[in-house]
Amino acid sequence: MKRMPRKDSKAELRLRRKLHELGLRYRVHLKGLPGTPDVAFTRAKIAVFVDGCFWHRCPEHGVIPKANRQWWTNKLETNVRRDARKDSELRELGWLPVHVWEHQDCEVASRQLKDLWRSRVEQ
Repeated sequence: MKRMPRKDSKAELRLRRKLHELGLRYRVHLKGLPGTPDVAFTRAKIAVFVDGCFWHRCPEHGVIPKANRQWWTNKLETNVRRDARKDSELRELGWLPVHVWEHQDCEVASRQLKDLWRSRVEQ
């Protein structure tokens, strides 16, 4: 699992490209925040995580392998609990955590993020 890429996935790069096309500027893998968000809008305090369906147990596409099922169940459940904990920590710091699934349409997700950014900046 050490060899699994942790950042710059295809889904993440597609989303970042679309956000940039919409004129949004952001920080990538901002250290110092819980969970090190994939995309961070510092002015609006929005932390975006692009979650893989397998690793974060997507309700639509998440599956548990048949081999070593109990180990994988524990591993993936730990990931989900960690996600919830980091979201809570971000909220305590005044940040809004947003999760985008890798299967989501990046056009739609980027427009939603732009609307969210606008609503938080224009308050």
